[in-house]
Amino acid sequence: MTPGLPAHGPPHAYARPVLSINDPRTGGPVAATPARRGLTRVVAHVPRPDATGLRVILVADVLVRALEIGGTPVWTVLSAAEGRAELRARAGQLGIRPFEDAQDTTPGLGEAQVLHVLAATDADADRNADTDVGTDAGTDGGGPADGGAAGGLRVEVAPARLAAGVADDADSATALRLALLARPRREPLDLGAADLAEAGDRLEHWRGAVATWATRPSGPIPDPVRDQLRAAWEDDLDVPAVLDVLRRVETSGTVPDGARFETYAYADRLLGLELTRDIGRGAPA
Repeated sequence: MTPGLPAHGPPHAYARPVLSINDPRTGGPVAATPARRGLTRVVAHVPRPDATGLRVILVADVLVRALEIGGTPVWTVLSAAEGRAELRARAGQLGIRPFEDAQDTTPGLGEAQVLHVLAATDADADRNADTDVGTDAGTDGGGPADGGAAGGLRVEVAPARLAAGVADDADSATALRLALLARPRREPLDLGAADLAEAGDRLEHWRGAVATWATRPSGPIPDPVRDQLRAAWEDDLDVPAVLDVLRRVETSGTVPDGARFETYAYADRLLGLELTRDIGRGAPA
């Protein structure tokens, strides 16, 4: 057995993983979806289309993907103070699916929860955020089970900055997506050219490996691997932990190539990195 990949245990067919969010106002993890199959509204609060704004809407995109994988219906809303067109263009390059404009903000039919994704700034702005959220997204009575946080749960994202010389264009967009996702979302992020190059190399390597594994006999995702992936993203949307699982699977001596392929394709439903893009594009390694 490869270290880091647990042995097969009893089946978990009846266990329902629950995405939990650590809202700082609640003092602990709270279920993001208190009602099974209940409509969940995800509101991305983006004051401006800078690197922090991109990081906020990217986290919102991954949050939506995690909820959808779990079978939760999601209504996505964008609350942008300025530069809405620029933000949408840059978000599209990163593979972020469109969010509706924040216009009709009354609760949707059967809405069970509201999740606000926003930048964590200084302490004074943090204290005022509850008021901003309630007014900006129209969340009065936003959910019957919000863990005690008025107006729904809050998913905080630390500021990000792109250093001078860091490419921010369509050609490097997916590498930028990976670089933004590779660090814990609560940690401030300074991305330099070396970080983007490293992410680009990792993407090229993984896509090549996935293309090769796709030519091997298919195999199911091992239960322990699936459990680790789900446990990572269900725990406060820990995307770096998801990437760690993929690294361990790549070097595992017990996971067949066909199962590696299925694992990476499954995880990419959350990550949105186009890991299967190079299948059939050239001779396998």
